[in-house]
Amino acid sequence: MGTTVLSLRIDHELLERLRHQAAKRGMSVQDYVVRTLIRDDFDQRFQAAVEETERFYGSPDPGDEDQDQVRPSAGIR
Repeated sequence: MGTTVLSLRIDHELLERLRHQAAKRGMSVQDYVVRTLIRDDFDQRFQAAVEETERFYGSPDPGDEDQDQVRPSAGIR
């Protein structure tokens, strides 16, 4: 996989917050930002997959007697 340069102009306060968060994890700011973007991308793709699954199988009815079943989107923000 190749790489591409992405240059950002960000507020000084935001950069300081990113530095602080990255330092807490022992990471560079670049690695922290990339990891955050990857995680957000995964969350969006996962949410889309859950929504597609619910469309395919149908959303459970609130009065459904089968309480052992968990909705695919349970716990997703």
